[in-house]
Amino acid sequence: MPSEEHPPRFEIRDPKLMRALAHPMRVALIEAIGDSETGTLTATEASELLGESPANCAFHLRTLAKYGFLEEAGGGRGRERPWRMRHRRFELASSAQDPETQLAAEATASIWIDRWLARARQRVMRTLGYPAEWQEASVASQNAVYLTAQEAQDLNEAMHRLVEPYRDRQDDAALRPAGSLRYEILRFGYPLSDPPQRSADEARARDQDEH
Repeated sequence: MPSEEHPPRFEIRDPKLMRALAHPMRVALIEAIGDSETGTLTATEASELLGESPANCAFHLRTLAKYGFLEEAGGGRGRERPWRMRHRRFELASSAQDPETQLAAEATASIWIDRWLARARQRVMRTLGYPAEWQEASVASQNAVYLTAQEAQDLNEAMHRLVEPYRDRQDDAALRPAGSLRYEILRFGYPLSDPPQRSADEARARDQDEH
C-alpha cells in the first residue's frame, strides 16, 4: 500500500496530531490493526478484541482517520466499515525550542512507552515457561557505550536494516516459515547524561537544515 500519497514512514511534527495519538484506546486500536491478519479492523471486531463498546471503538477509529492515521479500507457493509493504517510506522519529531510540541510529544511517547514496557515485562517473564529454544530466543539485555550523536544514528540505522528483511512477513502470511511466531523487538537508545545546551542561533540553523 505505501505510495507517494501514503509513504511507509509518517513523521509527526504537528502537536495536534501528537495529542490525537496520546490516548490509550487509540494506541490499542493502532496495535490491533497492525496485529490483524487482514490489516483491517471494524468497530465491532475492535470491540471484541479490546472489550470496549462498538460505539466507543467507532468514535476513536474515526478520530484517528480524521487526523490522517487511518483510512477506510472499503468492502464494508452498512456501519461495519473496515479501517486500515495509512502508514506503516510513525515517528515523533519534536523541537526543544517549541515547548508546545515538546509537551505533546512527551505525552504521546509516555503512553506508547508505558504500553510497550508493560507488555515486555509480561512476555519476558512468560517465556521462562516456554520450550528451551524459545527461552534462548528471548532476550532482555542492557549495554552502555560511548557514542557521538552521529554514531548513535548510524547504529540505529544498522539495527533497522537488520530487521527490514523480515517486515514483509507482517503483510504476507505465505512468507512466514513453519514454526515462526509473531516476535516483538523493542529498541531504546538515549544518552545517560544531558548533552550541552545549544545556543538559539545554533538551534535555528539546525532546524533550517532539517527542512
